[in-house]
Amino acid sequence: MATDFLLEIGTEEIPAKFSPGAMTQLEEQARKRFAELRLSFTELKIYATPRRLALIVTGLEEKQADLSMEVKGPAVKAAYGANGVPTKAAQGFARGQGVSVEGLFVQELNGVPYVFARKTETGLETKTLLPQLARDLINALHFPKPMRWGDLDFHFARPIRWIVALYGTEVVPFEFVGLVSGRASRGHRTLTTEVVLLGQPSDYREALRGAFVIVDPDERKLVVQAQIKVLAERVGGEVPEDDELLGEVIHLVEYPTALLGEVASMYMNLPEAVITTPMREHQRYFPVRSVNGKLLPYFITVRNGDAFAIDTVKAGNEKVLKARLEDASFYYREDQKVPLAELVSKLGKIVYHEKLGTVEQRVERLRGLSRFMADKLEFGEAQHEVIDRTARLAKADLVTLMVSDFPELQGIMGSEYAGASGEKPEVCQGILEHYQPRFAGDALPVSDPGRVVSLADKLDAIVGAFSIGIQPTGSQDPYALRRQAQGIVAILLDSNWNLSLTELLQESYRTFKVQGTSPLPIEDILSLLQDFFQQRLRFVLQEQGLRYDTVVAALAQGSDRFTRAVGRARVLSEKREEEPFILYAQAYTRCLNLTKKEPPQALNSSLLVDATEIALANGISLRRKSFDQMIAIGDFAEGYKLAGELVPLIEELFLAVMIMVEDTDLRVARLALLSQCVEMLGCLGDLSVLA
Repeated sequence: MATDFLLEIGTEEIPAKFSPGAMTQLEEQARKRFAELRLSFTELKIYATPRRLALIVTGLEEKQADLSMEVKGPAVKAAYGANGVPTKAAQGFARGQGVSVEGLFVQELNGVPYVFARKTETGLETKTLLPQLARDLINALHFPKPMRWGDLDFHFARPIRWIVALYGTEVVPFEFVGLVSGRASRGHRTLTTEVVLLGQPSDYREALRGAFVIVDPDERKLVVQAQIKVLAERVGGEVPEDDELLGEVIHLVEYPTALLGEVASMYMNLPEAVITTPMREHQRYFPVRSVNGKLLPYFITVRNGDAFAIDTVKAGNEKVLKARLEDASFYYREDQKVPLAELVSKLGKIVYHEKLGTVEQRVERLRGLSRFMADKLEFGEAQHEVIDRTARLAKADLVTLMVSDFPELQGIMGSEYAGASGEKPEVCQGILEHYQPRFAGDALPVSDPGRVVSLADKLDAIVGAFSIGIQPTGSQDPYALRRQAQGIVAILLDSNWNLSLTELLQESYRTFKVQGTSPLPIEDILSLLQDFFQQRLRFVLQEQGLRYDTVVAALAQGSDRFTRAVGRARVLSEKREEEPFILYAQAYTRCLNLTKKEPPQALNSSLLVDATEIALANGISLRRKSFDQMIAIGDFAEGYKLAGELVPLIEELFLAVMIMVEDTDLRVARLALLSQCVEMLGCLGDLSVLA
């Protein structure tokens, strides 16, 4: 008979950002372990609050499934004598498997007859397996910043204070980190002091609800969303969707109660980001806006508790926000007393990295790299000036009071202060955009100055890190280099700028070398940087839905210019689904296989003798100029079409002649002809890698 299983790990408050990952780990590990133990179940659910992680398995079978397996023994010729009598080899094999010699049977494997034994392993009772399984599940959980407590060597997100383990109505007995499992859970830390005794797993959710704990994060999310909607509508506003903040808040509370607070009117004339940043980033408040998107003088926060003394809680939150905004108001007034451009010289006092110089040196590198890109993109003189001014002022706000206290506002305040200092609107916009995209899914810069300086900023960070031996490894990327590379790929594709990655990397490295801050030679890091960016480009293409082998094939033809590489990949993805592509790919692969081991040779068409090879040579000659023009401008669809017209001629050639003839001159001419076919048919990539 199937029975339910509950495992609850009770802890001190787990950081909100740890909980989603812990829930995923617990579910994955539980499913894996139950499968390994041959324990079937109906449903598996994970719950989490700041003080607990819980697993409930419904319909868990009372014993393992029996295991039947066939074990291979010696070959028949070794297992039986000439008279069919079992040898010592057969007898020893049967004895080792716990079966009789008569129970052995013969089965062929790769044409060779072997003796086999059929073994049946009777499943154990589930309750005997659960204690070790529970310990294994707890041990399998890992956290970004675990901690130890007491004199234990064990690490966990926060100290474990109780463990509940029930299989049906019975406790699953085991000891872990000095705690003995039982049926006693805990309710809300302040709303109840009584232990919650659980009779069986099915009681769990409602029993904890009675102790002011909503264990299901999805339910807490619905409760919070409903409360926020009601409160915002009360003042004629709404709270825009903010999944990141909402996701964090629901893991900060066990029993949510939202409340509406007010922002003092004297602060509403501050820049909007100055108001909302302390709300969202520091206090985890939800800003309230009008239906037209205007920021209203209200915020909503979520309390971990009930409505008792809610007005006092509201006043406390308003007081905290008022203090933060009073600081911000002071910074805003003081910062504007000095024009932004006059702050640039102070950047020489800020060390960017001990091996890469100061922020002032970094600004000069950004200016140099930005000029290089502006030249490559053939921008006019006026645009050059805007880009250079943007790069010069981009980091000036780092020495302002506002950004020193609210680092999340860098770039935002630079743009604000640039405008107040009389800088051109294009410069202000470029300063604001040059940090974009700040995270996955963030907006991309839309102005050319913003794009150029953003590319320069990210390239400088990546090349600088690689030049001093700092590279992402595995899951470790403390300088967010992958995110910055992803941003570079996204900007280049969005802008459709056909810039050479290698040229950008070399120019960025040159700006370091001019300043004497380039410890590793470019030869040591260039290929590493190219591979690093190709991985990011590959990731972007797969995120767009392109098949893995399509991406590999397209990038095999080069990825130095992202727009061209993506153009090839997209056309290849489309064309490979069409019926004519089968013959096209076959022709390419056949030509490639014959020529890939041969050194490149120029085609001497006068040596060709058969009508089919002459026709193919003429077909190539007729189309080659147009083909090269199409590929040069990135029209890969038209290039593919022109190359595809050669396929019937190639098929006729293979039917009529043998390529690898004894006549050396003729063989070389035919291979050179096929090499030209490979060049044209391979305009979309190395088709031989396609599955």
